[in-house]
Amino acid sequence: MPATPDDLFAFLDRLGIAHATVSHPALFTVEQSQTLRGQIPGGHTKNLFLKDKKGILLLVVALEDAAIDLKSLHRRLGVTGRLSFASADLMRETLGVEPGSVTPFGLINDVHRRVRVILDRAMMAHAQLNYHPLVNTMTTTIGGPDLLRFIAATGHEAGIEGVSDGPAGG
Repeated sequence: MPATPDDLFAFLDRLGIAHATVSHPALFTVEQSQTLRGQIPGGHTKNLFLKDKKGILLLVVALEDAAIDLKSLHRRLGVTGRLSFASADLMRETLGVEPGSVTPFGLINDVHRRVRVILDRAMMAHAQLNYHPLVNTMTTTIGGPDLLRFIAATGHEAGIEGVSDGPAGG
């Protein structure tokens, strides 16, 4: 069984990581989540669950307005061939989340450590960051250094890269 939000919060508490969570209606897209601006401070994010042609899984985490060119991202990250979105079944199997709920917190469920984690450098410049806590009916805020501690505690290593070409649409 995948971890629940309560399991995640208990894990964060055991690590001594401060976190605050707000409940809200289900949000499936960045556009929908933008309705919460002003209510939840910090950097708001998007999470792309990708795979390369050899089946390497990547979780790319960036600011919500980051323009990420999937056609060239593989070169920036040094993976084989173009990247595509991984299937919903693979998402459930490795991260334990449903589409619309992709989050770095899903690494708590990747017990076989199949997912390579890439955090955008621009996102990590924010003191506070926001992610779904395994479901898209809540948003949890934690500090950037605490995100790195969480990722390390799951047995993953986070690469911090420049994955964005700047704000989307500009």
